[in-house]
Amino acid sequence: MRMHARTLMHAYNQTPFDKRQREILLQKLLGKIGINVDIQTPFFCDYGVHIEVGDNFFANFNCVFLDCNFIRFGNNVFLGPNVQVYAAYHPVVAAERIKGPELASPITIGDNVWIGGGSIICAGVAIGENTTIGAGSVVVKNIPANVLAVGNPCSVIRKLD
Repeated sequence: MRMHARTLMHAYNQTPFDKRQREILLQKLLGKIGINVDIQTPFFCDYGVHIEVGDNFFANFNCVFLDCNFIRFGNNVFLGPNVQVYAAYHPVVAAERIKGPELASPITIGDNVWIGGGSIICAGVAIGENTTIGAGSVVVKNIPANVLAVGNPCSVIRKLD
């Protein structure tokens, strides 16, 4: 699966902006895509098939999705450049980590979410609808709907109307 994804990613990243050709490649690479999906290159993922994106999805340059588990994006989700979404994680105890296990937990990002550039979304996190994540944030726990959240670790600053 990983080699298949690498082949499709390479083709996608090398395709000049031909909207139809890029859409065909994304349909082959990703588990589900909505309409009006725009992922700027370069774009990187592990398997692709565990990534689901809704309608009107935009990911700016250099986004990385480690999809060892499902990563689900709702409709009208926008990602700034260099956003990294990590479903994968490893044991924190060195003796366990060096045995080589790779663990993963799903990530869910609701409708109408904006994630600012350089943010990192960690394994097992859910971000509620209509939420904005500030640039450079590290999201390590669930963020509710309708809020502005920023920082490292990312925390809610205020509710949004």
